[in-house]
Amino acid sequence: MAHDIHAQLRFLSMSAQKVRLVVDAVRGNDVVQAMETLRFMPQGAARPVLKLLASAVSNAEENFGVSRDDLYVAKIFADEAPTRKWRRFGARGRFKPILRRSSHVTVILREREAA
Repeated sequence: MAHDIHAQLRFLSMSAQKVRLVVDAVRGNDVVQAMETLRFMPQGAARPVLKLLASAVSNAEENFGVSRDDLYVAKIFADEAPTRKWRRFGARGRFKPILRRSSHVTVILREREAA
């Protein structure tokens, strides 16, 4: 029986737009291949997503006894989290808002069906 293995990374201090560039690269891949891909990506979001994927894999191995070789990334997505609004004052007394965006990343792994 195939299980859905979940892991969540919440309040990552990086915009969801930047994280989506990374998660789109690994969606649908085998877990081992996805982790190798993330290890060599230059984007800053690659390291936290790699840690999240490693966490999901260890959840699968510990809680469900599934080998990492049988797993693939069924779903992975980055949603927007709360935005911190920062204020900076500009020239001539003007107000320059800065939006510090954050994101929630969710990964769902599934076991490959043996054909």
